[in-house]
Amino acid sequence: MSAHPKIIEPRKQRIPRTQAERTEKTRGKILDAAVNVLTVKGYAGFRTADVAVTAGVSRGAVTHHFPARDNLLLAVVEEVFRRAGETGRARACNVLSVDGAVAALLSDSQDFFFSELFLVAIDLAIQGRLANSPVNTVGSISAHSRLPVEASWLRALISVGVPETLAEDLLWLTNSLVRGLAVRRLWQDEPSRHQRLFQLWRQMVTAYLSEQNIFFSRSPT
Repeated sequence: MSAHPKIIEPRKQRIPRTQAERTEKTRGKILDAAVNVLTVKGYAGFRTADVAVTAGVSRGAVTHHFPARDNLLLAVVEEVFRRAGETGRARACNVLSVDGAVAALLSDSQDFFFSELFLVAIDLAIQGRLANSPVNTVGSISAHSRLPVEASWLRALISVGVPETLAEDLLWLTNSLVRGLAVRRLWQDEPSRHQRLFQLWRQMVTAYLSEQNIFFSRSPT
C-alpha cells in the first residue's frame, strides 16, 4: 500500500450554454451546411430540406432561423462574402513584390467573382426579391465586405512601389475584367479562354508598368 493516499481531483462542473449560445451554434451549423449544399448542388439544386439533413437539424429549426429560402440564401451570401473578405485581406498583407501583388490580386478576384455565391448574389439583386428589406440587402452586403478588401489591395500595391493613382486604376480594371468575364459565364462559359485572357492581362500589366519605369519584380525596401 502506498504511503501517500491518492488525491482525487474535484470534478469540474460543466457550465451549461445559454439559450443565446445554443441558438447561435444552431444557426452556425445551418449556415455551414447551406454553404456546403450550395457548393455541391449549385443554386438550382439548393433545397432547405438538404440543408437540414446536412446540418443534422429539423426542417423546423431551419425555418425558425430562416423563414424563407431567400432569407437563408442571403445569409449564406453574407457569410461567404465575410469569409472571402478575410481571405482577401490576408492575401493582400502577404505580398512582397509588384508581380506577386498583381498575381495575388488576380487570383483573389477570380476566387470571389467566379464563385457560385457571386452568381447567387447577382440573381437575388437582379430579381429584387429582397428589395423591401431595410437592412442586409445584397448591395449593402457586397459593399460592406468588398470595399475593405479593395482598400487592402490598394495599400498592398502602393507598398510595393506602384503609385497610388495607378494602383487604384489597376485595382479597378482587374476587378472589372474578372467580374465581367464571371457574368459572361451565364451565356458563354469558356474556362480555357478565361485563363488565356487572364494571362494576357498580366502580360499587358507587366508591359505597362515597365513603360512607367516600375520594375515588375520590385520588392519593398
